[in-house]
Amino acid sequence: MAKGAKKEKEVSLETVLWNCRVALRGIGSTEKNRDAVISLVFLKFAGDKFEKRYQELKEQYGADEGLFNIMKDKVSSYNSVNVFYLNETSRWSYIVAHAGDNDIAVILDTAMADIERTNPSLKGALSSRDKDGNPVYTFFATLGATTAKLKDLIDNVNKIDEKRFQEEDLIGRVYEYFLQVYAASGTKEDGEFYTPACVVKLIAEMIEPYSGTVYDPCCGSGGMFVQSMKFVDRHKGNRQKISIIGQESNPDTWRLCKMNLAIRGIAHNLGEKNASTFTDDLHKDKKVDYIMANPPFNLKGWRSEDQLTDDPRFKGYGGVMPPVANANYAWVEHIISKLDVTHGIAGFLLANGALNADGDEKTIRSQILEKDRVEAIIVLPRDMFYTTDISVTLWIVNMNKHAGTVNGRQLRDRTNQVLFMDLRTWNQNIEEIVIDKGKKKKKTVLTDEQIAKVKQVYNNWQSTDTSLYKDVPEFCQSATLDEIRAKDYSLAPSKYIEFIDHDLDIDYEKEMSRIQSEMKDVLKIEKKSQAMLEEAFRGIGYGID
Repeated sequence: MAKGAKKEKEVSLETVLWNCRVALRGIGSTEKNRDAVISLVFLKFAGDKFEKRYQELKEQYGADEGLFNIMKDKVSSYNSVNVFYLNETSRWSYIVAHAGDNDIAVILDTAMADIERTNPSLKGALSSRDKDGNPVYTFFATLGATTAKLKDLIDNVNKIDEKRFQEEDLIGRVYEYFLQVYAASGTKEDGEFYTPACVVKLIAEMIEPYSGTVYDPCCGSGGMFVQSMKFVDRHKGNRQKISIIGQESNPDTWRLCKMNLAIRGIAHNLGEKNASTFTDDLHKDKKVDYIMANPPFNLKGWRSEDQLTDDPRFKGYGGVMPPVANANYAWVEHIISKLDVTHGIAGFLLANGALNADGDEKTIRSQILEKDRVEAIIVLPRDMFYTTDISVTLWIVNMNKHAGTVNGRQLRDRTNQVLFMDLRTWNQNIEEIVIDKGKKKKKTVLTDEQIAKVKQVYNNWQSTDTSLYKDVPEFCQSATLDEIRAKDYSLAPSKYIEFIDHDLDIDYEKEMSRIQSEMKDVLKIEKKSQAMLEEAFRGIGYGID
């Protein structure tokens, strides 16, 4: 190091990410800030991958300058190894070098346009649409940020470097951080793009998506897909055996999802556009192996009164339609319609109200149960989600509950049986998310050990070795369809799981003696205080006795 040179102060990754978030403070909405930060993070990681691949090509073909010049400019040289080709003005090094230019916003928008046009898999991911459906690349130009603000953001994003922070999955860590904190700091609607990672991990562990097609009809930012791939990695599976399809109605979230999956190298099909799964099913008649979903809770106005009444997805469940005022059972019916009839399995979340809903929803629920589609109902702890503090339910729907072999496990015949689990007492693990200076949000999280326990109970219940599973009061219970009929088709675990009256465990004689002793001490202190007060008033000539 040259004499007099100052060594750059080491800072944590969390500090760098925090500085990225606050660089645009006071400019635009939380949603706009989120999209600006994540877009630049995308450009940074895409640029890093491009430079790495460029150096590989140089090492491979550098001895032949003519061949190298051909290969370094071929899009296929990059796309073939899951790297996006970048024109010179789209590369991160160029953006950093011009971060202080007055036209940096235009440079950024141009870079996004060039990358999308050059890489077909990114079509629609880096642009918005005008009223005629044409791509528009003016996000940064219309953001309202000054050149200084954009330069500050670029400089901070530039510090997110694999050489500096040697994380096993730096891309995943950074994306998860931003998705989480922006969901935590946004409104109810803003937060719907993100499902807590521990909940998604639980779903993946329950349905075990080793190979086949994974589908999410309301995919948000793509967390279900990311965790399905992580599940395959954890269990030493083959990513090439998994295909990803999905759909998202919100245009900004749809683009966010495409960026999230693309930068992680996850191939996907989210359709050519954002669209409502109900009114514009982009994967019509498609059957899938696995479904992972967190639909918007209690969604209103998902159709008009006379809309979709002839749609085959909503036929065969009592001759009634899910109500316009609540889409919960529309999601259930849609999900069932998409599952492969021989082996499809789904894990999805619904508000607890769906467990006991009356009217047409009860009719639909009874028919779903009579057709033996529900395998497990698991109530989660309260306050796990950024959009609500209520407890919600994980539904496991299985199209084949007969005896067989799944992933090396021997399963017994579970027809006309449902496993109920209640995790609401698992609320001790709290995670704090800093959403602003001096402002934190606390959320309940499931640990890896807890997730493993739920999975083990479920697998033991399925097993041909019936000695492995036992009903546990206040935790889990296996119920038959006859028992569910007797409870008027309620799916509330509290209707089936045994409740222990803990008051019966109290030693009343001992407890009352303790209270009596404490009350004597309280009354003794109170009498002493009263006497001192009376004495004080007498001392000033105003006796009160």
